[in-house]
Parts: sequence; structure tokens; C-alpha cells
Amino acid sequence: MKVASMSIATDTLPPRQPVLSLRGVSKNFGAVSALTDIELDVHAGEVVALVGDNGAGKSTLVKILAGAHQPTSGTITFEGKQVALPDPSSALKLGIATVFQDLALCENLDVVANIFLGRELSPIRLDEVSMEIRAWTLLNELSARIPSVREPVAALSGGQRQTVAIARSLLLEPKVILLDEPTAALGVAQTAEVLNLIERVRDRGLGVVMISHNMEDVRAVADRVVVLRLGRNNGVFTPDASNQELVSAITGASDNAVSRRAGRRAAAQDKGQEVRP
Repeated sequence: MKVASMSIATDTLPPRQPVLSLRGVSKNFGAVSALTDIELDVHAGEVVALVGDNGAGKSTLVKILAGAHQPTSGTITFEGKQVALPDPSSALKLGIATVFQDLALCENLDVVANIFLGRELSPIRLDEVSMEIRAWTLLNELSARIPSVREPVAALSGGQRQTVAIARSLLLEPKVILLDEPTAALGVAQTAEVLNLIERVRDRGLGVVMISHNMEDVRAVADRVVVLRLGRNNGVFTPDASNQELVSAITGASDNAVSRRAGRRAAAQDKGQEVRP
């Protein structure tokens, strides 16, 4: 018997609700406006890259989401409900974890101690066995290349330290993770390791917000690129947007080194000449 197949038009499906949503978020420090009417959506299972020049407001926005700063105005919605983030512990309990650029690791302690720092099991009499098993489980789920969970953090590479910091942020099973310059000051191999790690975090169904100045890293893992300029939204792009488009949105100038190079290359190709940088 032949069974007729049924299809549902995609335009009849309800829009996917973002796990984290910001509307009209502003932040003033006295007379200085650091953020103005910011809008941002983060869905489960996607990486949103937050890019912009120095002073664009990226770090201020992350600190608001981490509970370190309070917005002057605007609303934050988490899983469909309007929320307030009065302090970092409230953000963590809600399901928003943050890995800052300095990682906040204790180099003299081993991997297990760093992952459970401040959240030890049975703190009066440490349950070292359960903590070690949980640490290995987290790291294995992330396919992390850590030689031993009893290795001091001081002996790990930059990429491995970033892995430990991300594993620690996953301990409370958050829904959104914020990564502030996760590949800064890393070599090529370590950067590739961290980018693979970000993809695995996304594959776990988490929403990821990644701040980065490296456009190649952004293109490698981001699903959407949100540009901030002078504390305001200045465009949302796909990862295949040209460098010229991104640089123009970041700097606010359509005439820049990238656009001039693109113009020279296009003119040379039209004339059939050798393309020069």
C-alpha cells in the first residue's frame, strides 16, 4: 500500500522563540552613554558573534548579561519571561554563564579544583572521587584534550585553560554561555581547538554569544554576526558577508583599506590584469 506523504509549509510554522532577548537596553555611566537601545536575540543551538571596535559597548553588554552591571533602561527576556539580573549569582542560577577573557583560573590548583571552585561537593569533607568523575565527564563530552584532571592549570596550554574555563561554566548546566575573546593570544593550533570546542557547546543545544575581533574565527563558528558601533546596533550579518561590509559596519566608513583593496581587485579582474594586493 502506498502511503501519501504530507508536508507542512514552512511559513505556517510558528517562529522559533529566542532563549535570550534584549529590547531597548541602554546603559549610562553618569553623562556617558555606553549602550543605547540595544536589541539582541540568541536562540538555543546557535552561535552569535558580537563584534565592534574598541569602545563599541561589547564588554558593557556582556557585563549586563552576566549581572555585573544593571541596565539603565530596557528589558531582558529569558525563555519567554522578563527577568532582572541584579548580580552574577542570579545570572548563573537563571542559566547564563560567562567566561571572561582573563578566565579567572587558579594556576596552582589542578583541573578538578578549578572546575568546582566555589561549588565543591560536600565542602566540609570534599568528595574528591565524585568531583573527579564529574570533571572527566564534562571534559569528555567536550572532547577536550586534557592530559589529566589532576594536572595543575599552570602546566596547561592556553587552549587547554580555555577548555577548563568553559567546562567550569557548564557545571550548572546553563542555557546560554557568554565568551569574551575566547581565542585572544592563542596560537593557530590552540585557536582551532577552542573553535571546535565552541561548536561542540553549540551542538549541546546552548546559545553562545562570542565576542571576537578576529573575523576568521567569527566566520568559522558564528551563525549570525551582530555589529555594535558607538554603543548602538549597526547591523546583523551572516558569516558569508564580505570583509568590506563588516568593516564598514564596524567603523562606520565605507571608504577604508578593505574597500579600496576590493575596488583594486575588481578593477584588475575587469581588465584581465594580474590581481595585486
